[in-house]
Amino acid sequence: MRSQGGIASAPRGREARALAGRSILSMDASIGSIVLIPALAVVAPILSTLVGRVAKIPLVVFEIILGILIGPSVLGWVAKSDALDMISNFGLAFLFFMAGNEIDFATIRGRPLGRASLGWLISLIVGIGLGILLAPSPIAGVYVGIALCSTALGTLMPLLRDAGELKTPFGIAVTAVGAVGEFGPLVAIALFLSGRTPLSAALVLAGFVVITVLGIWLASRGTHDRFHRLIRATLHTSGQFAVRFVIAIIAALVGLSLALGLDMLLGAFAAGVLARVLLSGARPGDAKQIEGKLEAVAFGFVVPIFFIATGVNFDLRGLLADSRSLILLPIFVLMLLIVRGVPGMLAIPPGSTARDRTALTLFSATGLPIIVAVTNIGLEQHDITQGTASALVGAGMLSVLLFPAIALALRQRSSDGGLRPPDEEHVPIVG
Repeated sequence: MRSQGGIASAPRGREARALAGRSILSMDASIGSIVLIPALAVVAPILSTLVGRVAKIPLVVFEIILGILIGPSVLGWVAKSDALDMISNFGLAFLFFMAGNEIDFATIRGRPLGRASLGWLISLIVGIGLGILLAPSPIAGVYVGIALCSTALGTLMPLLRDAGELKTPFGIAVTAVGAVGEFGPLVAIALFLSGRTPLSAALVLAGFVVITVLGIWLASRGTHDRFHRLIRATLHTSGQFAVRFVIAIIAALVGLSLALGLDMLLGAFAAGVLARVLLSGARPGDAKQIEGKLEAVAFGFVVPIFFIATGVNFDLRGLLADSRSLILLPIFVLMLLIVRGVPGMLAIPPGSTARDRTALTLFSATGLPIIVAVTNIGLEQHDITQGTASALVGAGMLSVLLFPAIALALRQRSSDGGLRPPDEEHVPIVG
């Protein structure tokens, strides 16, 4: 009996030690993520400032590169994990929230928004057509087409703000193109990639839009004096009602979009629009402080984690080892310019220079967050290959690295580049 007990207990002991070993390794990986990712978030703006003396490169480029460096493809100091993905997804949602929150629809309505919408429809049709020609299956072509017709407004808005371009005619055109380039692909994802029939997907999407519009309509009615008094009373206390309320709005609309089988980014974008309406009645001083707090949460915490995690999760080794993916990479970069950049020129303000047109083309073709989201959906559904996904994400990374820097340089050399409205207060942001 004793010998049987000893024999029976040995495997359990080995299993326990193996489980403990795996737990320690998992803990070490978690500690690495906890320590290294915030440290790199600090290093990135320092590098951006130093390099900025020579060339203006978006801050997100350094965050992505540092993520690749510490990820499994290079040093392997930080591994992919569910915890990192969860925080990264929240950072992506906050990025889309900030994009929706910063869009002034009263400013871009009319010609800029109409031209930008027409340009995006052309991008969608051309993108899906070229995608089907290049991809091994029609459904894979749809993924490629939707990814290529996106514009990274959340990435471009800080650059435009830092350059003092948000309120110029050129900046308004970029904002209009970017707004449609973020919202349009989210609608396309809901219609074509939700797994539903187009009719049922359209009905679900319409239901979400009705609920969101109703919320925005209710928020726009009245002055909400009690709401703003509570915000003012907790603005400098541990209550921080405004920030907590905004995060609750993001969670509610993201939860609603997920419950309806829609992409979470649609809810995050709508939350930004709703929050803008709700907070519009605040006193100018309070509104400025609330904006600063939201930017601190977004660009000081969760958004950098998303971009660093994008680098960590990027399969650089797989891309370099796959000749087909390497061939697709420059093709996708060129397709971003053709599919998204050229139609974006329709929104160019009258009287713009040739440099302005080229700059708007480059800004329009800058895309990464939606490319990451679309490829993740495709991989989960086994509709696209890892090589195609890596090539698309790599093209998005290169667009963020190259296009905005070239566009800003062209804009500065333009005949009206750098001109800002005299009443605009420009506060530079590092990176």
